Amino acid sequence: MGICMGKSAKCAHASSNQFMETTSSSSDKQQESFSTNKKSVSLSFNKTVVAPEGEISVSNSLRAFSYHDLKNATKNFRSDSLLGEGGFGWVYKAWLDENSFAASKSGSGISVAIKKLKTGSCQGHREWLTEVNYLGQLHHENLVKLIGYCVESDNRLLVYEFMSKGSLENHLFRRGVQPIPWSTRIHIATDVARGISFLHNLDSNVIYRDLKASNILLDSDFNAKLSDFGYARAGPTGDRTHVSTRVVGTKGYAAPEYVATGRLTIKSDVYSFGVVLLELLSGRRALGDERAGGVDEETLVDWAKPLLADKRVLRIMDTRMGGQYPKKEAQAVASLALQCLDFDPKLRPSMLEVVAKLEQIPLAKNVSRTLQVKQEHSGRTRTTRTR
Repeated sequence: MGICMGKSAKCAHASSNQFMETTSSSSDKQQESFSTNKKSVSLSFNKTVVAPEGEISVSNSLRAFSYHDLKNATKNFRSDSLLGEGGFGWVYKAWLDENSFAASKSGSGISVAIKKLKTGSCQGHREWLTEVNYLGQLHHENLVKLIGYCVESDNRLLVYEFMSKGSLENHLFRRGVQPIPWSTRIHIATDVARGISFLHNLDSNVIYRDLKASNILLDSDFNAKLSDFGYARAGPTGDRTHVSTRVVGTKGYAAPEYVATGRLTIKSDVYSFGVVLLELLSGRRALGDERAGGVDEETLVDWAKPLLADKRVLRIMDTRMGGQYPKKEAQAVASLALQCLDFDPKLRPSMLEVVAKLEQIPLAKNVSRTLQVKQEHSGRTRTTRTR
């Protein structure tokens, strides 16, 4: 579930388009050891997550919070602190003292998002444990930061940095929200690609497995970070070409070969990234968007691929941008999306190649240094240093 902003926000895992987990293969089971001592947590997988030198900080320094601390911080989990609800549970906004991490009054200290697992959810606990394990070890500017956790009795909670702009889903699809300008869309796409590329190029690579607009969170400067690692899993090793696993994720985003066979590879993430690129270009949902024919089961890919194959890129572009985008660069991004969506996973580019192509787009280079965020609601443009 995403660390979202806004009352009654639709967070990740809340979608009715989630694939159901009805079976579990032995190859997908991960070793789990857990200590209920609130000062320590022991989490281990069959594979050690190790990154190339200088790219990762493996840390056991997650802060252990008491349930009492987080109950106070959320004002007893009051509704006016609620940010969103999903299959996992609830997400609340809270304020903590930046030194002691004790609860502080609203507007004082640091703002955080607290995710609370619904009690009695075995599936939720497994996802919770997976998220602690991965985000407790992996640190990258395009992954949401996990600050700490709480485990007491049946209570399972996670504490994250607060992402003030909420999810990409809300900015692309929610009515009444100002449209995202082209330069910001490319900046977001590049950030997401960097985050996925980081996961894929660890010594023991990680497959994210649930890339979608609601799992992409934005900070105050529209820098994008991946959230919700509950479905992440270790990729194939040695001579293995794939991992055989149950099918999880979200319809409209999941790669067709994974849905059909349960065979998971890093190219499954590449396909999902192609869908997100289409959403950024078109402003349309991955599944059942009324503007893409109005058929509930028609995917954005089904609608857009024939147009892209015929070089009719302008037909898919988000009209809310008012034509304010460079046509050549739009065609380049559309071409990249088409490559990511190739039916043959072997023909899809790697995420390193995707990052390289996005960074070649002139606007992406400019935005990576100075992000132009249009404050249309206030009638001015703000320039914010992001790198």
